[in-house]
Amino acid sequence: MNALVLVGGQGTRLRPLTYEIPKPLLPIVGRPMIFEIVEWLASHGVTKVVFALGHQSDAFLAAFSSGEHAGVVVVTATEPDPRDTAGAIAFAADYAGVADELLIVINGDIITDLDIGDLIRFHEQHAGSATIALTPVKDPSAFGVVSTDQFGRVIAFIEKPAIGEAPTNMINAGTYVLEPSVLKMIARNVPVSIEREIFPELVRTGELFAKASESYWLDTGTPERYLQAQWDVLRGLRPQVILPDHLEISRGVLAAADARVMGEVIGANFFGARSSVARTASVRDCVIEAGAVIASGTRLDESVVMTGAMVDCDSVIERSIIGPYARIGASSQISDSIVGARVHVERETRASGARLAL
Repeated sequence: MNALVLVGGQGTRLRPLTYEIPKPLLPIVGRPMIFEIVEWLASHGVTKVVFALGHQSDAFLAAFSSGEHAGVVVVTATEPDPRDTAGAIAFAADYAGVADELLIVINGDIITDLDIGDLIRFHEQHAGSATIALTPVKDPSAFGVVSTDQFGRVIAFIEKPAIGEAPTNMINAGTYVLEPSVLKMIARNVPVSIEREIFPELVRTGELFAKASESYWLDTGTPERYLQAQWDVLRGLRPQVILPDHLEISRGVLAAADARVMGEVIGANFFGARSSVARTASVRDCVIEAGAVIASGTRLDESVVMTGAMVDCDSVIERSIIGPYARIGASSQISDSIVGARVHVERETRASGARLAL
C-alpha cells in the first residue's frame, strides 16, 4: 500500500523556527514528528511513502538519506514550482509511479492515531472516488468543514468558514483515500487546490464520501498545538508513540542516562542527552532537548528548549519555544513566545507573545 505525505508548506505560524527547520521535522519529545507519521503509516501496512516536497526540501533529503524508515521505502519528490495541494499530489504521484493505484494522502503537520484500515474499508464499501477522514473540533473556522448525508456522502465542503457560520463541527482531518480517477482530474504543471477545486467537483458529482473518527487528532501548526503535542505524549495519552531510549526517573519524567537533572522537576518532562538543569532551577511540564542548559535560579513552565540552547540564570520561561542553539540572557522573562535558532536574547529582556529572530 502506498501513501503520499504533503510536506511542502512553509509553516508560517511557527516562524521563526520554520525559517530553518521545516514544520514536519520539528521534534516531538526529541524526535522529528515526520518520523512518527511514517511509523504510524507503517503500522497500518503502508510499504511506500512518497514525500511531496517544496519548501526546504534539502532538509528532508538529509533526514531520509537512506531511502527508508521503519521498514518503509521513502521516495522524495520535489516540485519545480509551487502547485498547491492537488498539484503537489499529482506531481509526486507521477514522479513515484503511484498515480495508477489506490493512494492514501496525509497532510504532513497532522498527528493522529486514526485507523487507516477502517477508513479504507469504508471507502471500498461506499465505492466513491475519494474518502475524507473527519474529526470534531470546537472551532471549525480555521479548517475545511464537511457536511455529509446519512450514508456518508459529502453534501458540502466549505474551506475555512467564517466564525459562527459553519454548518457542523466536523472538519477535514487531512487524511484521504483517493482512487486513480481523482489523480486524473488534476491538471498537470499548474497550481490546483484539492480542497477548493477537486473536492467541490467530487461533491457535485456525488463521488466524495467522509467518515468521522474520535481517534486522537492534532494539527500541530500553531505554537499552542505544537506544545500540546509534547504534553500529550509525556502524559501518556499516546502510549503507542516510540520514544527515545531514555530512563524514566519518575512517573512521566524521561531523562537520558547522561542528562544532569539536579533542579526541581514537576509534572511530565523530558531531558535529552547531555542536557543539564542546575540545582536551584525549576522545570514544570517541559521538554529539554539534547545539550540544552538550564542555569541556576531559572524557572521553566510548559516550554520546549531545543538542542544546544541555553537559558541563563534567574530567567523565567513560560509557554514558549526556544530554538536550537539560542541563548536567553540572564534575568529575562519570556512568555508565549518563539525564539528562533541561534538567536541571542539580551539579559533582562521582557517579551510576551513575541517572535524573536536573527
